[in-house]
Amino acid sequence: MQVIFGIIYHFIGGFASGSFYIPYKKVKGWAWESFWIVGGIFSWLIVPPVAAWLTIPNFTEIIASTNGQILFLTYFFGLLWGIGGLTYGLGVRYLGVSLGSTIILGLCAVFGSLIPSVYYNFFPAEGKDTITSMLNSHWGQMVVLGILVCVIGIVICGRAGTLKERDLAANKQAENENKEYRFGLGILVAIISGVLSACFNFGIEAGKSMAEVANAAWQLKHPGQGNFLFSNNVTYVVILWGGLTTNFVWCMILNARNKTFENYTDNTTPLLKNYIFSALAGTTWFLQFFFYGMGESKMGNGASSWILHMASIILIANLWGLALKEWKGVSKKAVGTLVAGILTIIVSVLLVGYGNSLK
Repeated sequence: MQVIFGIIYHFIGGFASGSFYIPYKKVKGWAWESFWIVGGIFSWLIVPPVAAWLTIPNFTEIIASTNGQILFLTYFFGLLWGIGGLTYGLGVRYLGVSLGSTIILGLCAVFGSLIPSVYYNFFPAEGKDTITSMLNSHWGQMVVLGILVCVIGIVICGRAGTLKERDLAANKQAENENKEYRFGLGILVAIISGVLSACFNFGIEAGKSMAEVANAAWQLKHPGQGNFLFSNNVTYVVILWGGLTTNFVWCMILNARNKTFENYTDNTTPLLKNYIFSALAGTTWFLQFFFYGMGESKMGNGASSWILHMASIILIANLWGLALKEWKGVSKKAVGTLVAGILTIIVSVLLVGYGNSLK
């Protein structure tokens, strides 16, 4: 039952992540950097401490009493994750939306789910699963199998993306076809983005001691009721300070370069609506990790949680693409390939869930 709830929480988080960009489409008259940082201030600065305060009232004391090296590593991984988020856009630019997104999220899924367990193989820590212990146990083998099946599903979705782009390009004039498509550079940027985006999971692992303090305090008050659902909320505060730093600096540079500072006060645009929709997008984005923490507390395995999270995002994002008719006008082969990829990802989620149930 715990695993079932974990899968449900991860899918809710995946839905939030796969849907957060939709409110941004309602923003009118603002440059990308303007609405991105307004939403980001809610995602990374305002909502995380509010969520932590509502669930862990003494979260500031936990942060203040944490070893400085742990705080730095947690912040540093958040900083790297922020760079991964920014390079995501370049990967999509040079490879196309479908292919770029799928490759980046796929790399993020694999690196984020497996590298912590590889790390703990060389630097053991109490209660942490190593890659060796996973490969030598039936439950761990099922989880690793689920991860491999997820990679196959991601590759299939990527193939669907290339088929879609080919079909759409065939309907355009030659001079408008794939002007910015640069496979070599795109793959390099995608690898950088995929690896650095996985640093969010590394940040969760680095700051685990803060979550453990919150969990221990909750268990003292609620003995015998399992792990605390919201223990990761204190860790998110520090990780997202790093993400805010990277994104804020870059958006301010773009505001200066593109002369778009006036967006924030321009009365010729629907200012109130722009701020509301940006805030909604930012809050929705944070909800992905709010529910991720809940799912991880039920799954009890970081690799499983991360792969479920990324698989859910890929699944929801592709379903939104179907719902919004982004695949209208493409061949049945492309749509069929997409459906096959989605079904493969669903199978991977079931395998990971089954593996955890055996633990």
